[in-house]
Amino acid sequence: MFSRFKKDTPGARPATQGTSAPAAAPADKAAFAPRAQAQAPVQQRAAAEAIAADKEKKRKERLTELKVEIHKRLLEDLNLSAIETATEQSLRGEIAALATEALDDMSVALNKEDRLALTQELYDEVMGLGPLEPLLKDETINDILVNGPKRIFIERAGKLELSDVTFRDERHLLRIIDKIVSAVGRRVDESNPYCDARLTDGSRFNCMIPPIAVDGSLVSIRKFKKDKLRIEDLVRFGAFTEEMAAYLQAAVSCRLNIVVSGGTGSGKTTTLNALSSFIDNHERVLTIEDTAELQLQQVHVGRMESRPANVEGKGAVSQRDCLRNALRMRPDRIIVGETRGEEVIDMLQAMNTGHDGSMTTIHANNPRDAISRLENMVAMAGIEMPLKAVRSQIASAVNLMVQASRLQDGTRRMTSVTEITGMEGEVISMQEVFRFERMGVEPSGKIIGRFNATGIRSAYSDRFRQWGFDLPASIYEPIG
Repeated sequence: MFSRFKKDTPGARPATQGTSAPAAAPADKAAFAPRAQAQAPVQQRAAAEAIAADKEKKRKERLTELKVEIHKRLLEDLNLSAIETATEQSLRGEIAALATEALDDMSVALNKEDRLALTQELYDEVMGLGPLEPLLKDETINDILVNGPKRIFIERAGKLELSDVTFRDERHLLRIIDKIVSAVGRRVDESNPYCDARLTDGSRFNCMIPPIAVDGSLVSIRKFKKDKLRIEDLVRFGAFTEEMAAYLQAAVSCRLNIVVSGGTGSGKTTTLNALSSFIDNHERVLTIEDTAELQLQQVHVGRMESRPANVEGKGAVSQRDCLRNALRMRPDRIIVGETRGEEVIDMLQAMNTGHDGSMTTIHANNPRDAISRLENMVAMAGIEMPLKAVRSQIASAVNLMVQASRLQDGTRRMTSVTEITGMEGEVISMQEVFRFERMGVEPSGKIIGRFNATGIRSAYSDRFRQWGFDLPASIYEPIG
């Protein structure tokens, strides 16, 4: 029937009854029959999967609608003042009973699995953080990233993926955000549209709401690791080698001042936590952070956390305020979670004035960039010093730079261990002791590489020996 729309081909002749073309058609049809038969099950399977996915989507939408309606009833019927003293078991039982009563009133029948899921979601809405609760309980998830109410991404093993969890709407998401920030005495609204906070389990929380967030509120949660990663664990995971661990143990024990540099999510805080395990239990350690994340394992630890201004713009306590106060609290070591501003001046002075063995982290792509960032932060603090004096201060304060990186395949590696050896003219001299060498990429995308010594002997070898750490010369020898 579409013959009049077919393109004419040169030399083609109209088929007549006397030609053999029609006789060839069945043969061609037979030739394509096996392929068509092979494709049929694939198409049927795809159609069945599409129907199942649509059915599951409708089931979830139905449960969401029921949850919204029943949640309204719960807020009306539950004694909210009594919730705080109720046990989890009794509260779950009460919520289940009220949900069953509501379903009966609505003449809705649910199977056991859906009923249990509905009760759990209602409990999370009342006592937890709603849709985020199952993600927070999942030990395999490292980060939760919310881009508006309908797009929640999670990070597993260094890779991002879109989850099937959603919020009902923007108001639902804002209610959960308000629940989080109000629990720690902070606020978020149009006049103050962003906030840093800490969840009850120690996870780091950051949010930004409209109108600054254009397509819906943005939330990022860096989950708190309940299990403290030790040096042995990081060696087993391939973050660095046993030789590097022995060197770092000597460096921390001999009270070298260490800066851990790296990008976002590269494992700086994890590395700092692991390095702190080498600090002697008899030392007094003070930690200063914007959001308390460090998990020091020593007995004598004092933790401090900065505080933003209140509604009236007063009451702010910066990291610099905490650091200045810490210097009067007789610390043996000071650990600053992240140096990002004017507190760099006090940090360098602390490292230079009897608080050897202090540590901090900084955002930088490599050790040389980290030094430049320290210089820039000193300049941004408003202190007018000649560049040579600033570099001299950094060179005498910082002994060791440890670079942490997250590679393209999601793995985290200690890509460089670099010592600062002093000044050469107006330039800070550095020597790399260990590095991670990339060898290639597997077809699966996994990075192939190895850790290797550079062949340069540590400038602090004599200091190590004086403190009882006589490291063998072999750890500085490069591999073939």
